Amino acid sequence: QVQLVESGGGLVQAGGSLRLSCVPSGRRVSTVAMGWFRQAPGKERELVVAMSWSGSSTVTADSVKGRFTISRDNAKNTMYLQMNSLKPEDTAVYYCAFKWGNSLPPYPSEYHFWGQGTQVTVSS
Repeated sequence: QVQLVESGGGLVQAGGSLRLSCVPSGRRVSTVAMGWFRQAPGKERELVVAMSWSGSSTVTADSVKGRFTISRDNAKNTMYLQMNSLKPEDTAVYYCAFKWGNSLPPYPSEYHFWGQGTQVTVSS
């Protein structure tokens, strides 16, 4: 099994920035696709951004393009979500997720491992 632990959420004013981190533990993984999802109250969980293991492919939701960036630090075994120019509508619980293989589907059901989520609240 793979456990994912997110951190870095919090309260920020509109226009501010946050960086979320996701650290996997347990079974060592390779050739996994990595993604960040979010879920706002009363809404379905949605893909924010995903990246292939090699980093050569990414998928980014239109709502965050130009503002959010996914990255990975192999030395620290950590995945990041850099969020800039935050808006109140970005308020949600953010989850990191891994899936076997190289495809980057937008559907939560396609991802095999999930973190517990971290709350991001953007005030206006």
